[in-house]
Amino acid sequence: MKFSAILCGCGAMSKGWLRAIASNPELADSIAIVGLVDLNRETAEKLAAEFGLDGAVIGSELSEVIATTKADLVFDIVIPTARYDVVSTALRAGCHVLSEKPMAASLAEGAALIDLAAETGRIHAVIQNRRFISGIRRLRRFVDSGAIGELTGIHCDFFLAPHFGGFREEMDNVLLLDMAIHTFDAARFVANRKPLAVYCVERNPKGSWYRHGASANAIFEFSDDIVFTYRGSWCAEGERTSWESQWRLVGSKGMLTWDGDENFKAAVAGEEPGLLRGSASVNVPGPEHEEETHGHASVIADFIAAIRSGKQPETVNSDNIRSLAMVFGAIESAKTGRRIEISAWEDVT
Repeated sequence: MKFSAILCGCGAMSKGWLRAIASNPELADSIAIVGLVDLNRETAEKLAAEFGLDGAVIGSELSEVIATTKADLVFDIVIPTARYDVVSTALRAGCHVLSEKPMAASLAEGAALIDLAAETGRIHAVIQNRRFISGIRRLRRFVDSGAIGELTGIHCDFFLAPHFGGFREEMDNVLLLDMAIHTFDAARFVANRKPLAVYCVERNPKGSWYRHGASANAIFEFSDDIVFTYRGSWCAEGERTSWESQWRLVGSKGMLTWDGDENFKAAVAGEEPGLLRGSASVNVPGPEHEEETHGHASVIADFIAAIRSGKQPETVNSDNIRSLAMVFGAIESAKTGRRIEISAWEDVT
């Protein structure tokens, strides 16, 4: 079965989605882009010309384009504040929806979308592409193997200085809401535990070209006594980290470090006498399933497979809201100066 899809939001980020679909022959054969929606018609027309989407219906109202095309899917690539209206419109029209992150502009809106997806019998999932890369899949496989014993800590550093221009430089809580959610979601996936509480300090450092919140330091408590710490800045000029962060996993028997690129090092306690007992290297195997390591393409493939099978995709909204709750918990902690307990979506009213 070939699914007809509407791309809602035709800015720069939409190109990554279209390239991902084109890069995977199965996706290219499974998805036909039949509609483009953007408030600026010229933006949609330029996207159609660049990607050869000459037959796509172009409009500024999603509901009208859905009615015209009878689309099966909506790819939601709008700014976060517009997400609820786009997703709710699409779900009520009978479409499955794959959204950019974050899945909603508030926990209450996220909970409402979960309820609406259940009510309409449609899937709403989130394109958390950075958990679908080789490095994160290797971390999860390594933790599950027990090679360093019981996981006790995850520690991530993220320091870059991108000059985006545009909406990001005007956002509130820009690092936490627009970027840190990737690392938060990946850490939750690697630990395979629930986030319970957070304490966060957020600043907009001297020299920042962002309006608000370009750096953050957060301590999360996960279930089973696992601690996740995050140190990050989006205005840190100089020697940078990977976009995937630098990682250190601490277990009851050893540690693993990953530079966010190709370098993995893992070791357990050695047997040397004295104060420090040395260490013994441990192999870090590759990902178990290579098809899960292609970022956007892997998320979209998981979404399509879920529609066909009736099973939930990995990034279904009812799971992904826990990553959103980590972000909003950190933001609330930064505002209040207090440790914040992270509510499950079932508790959101």
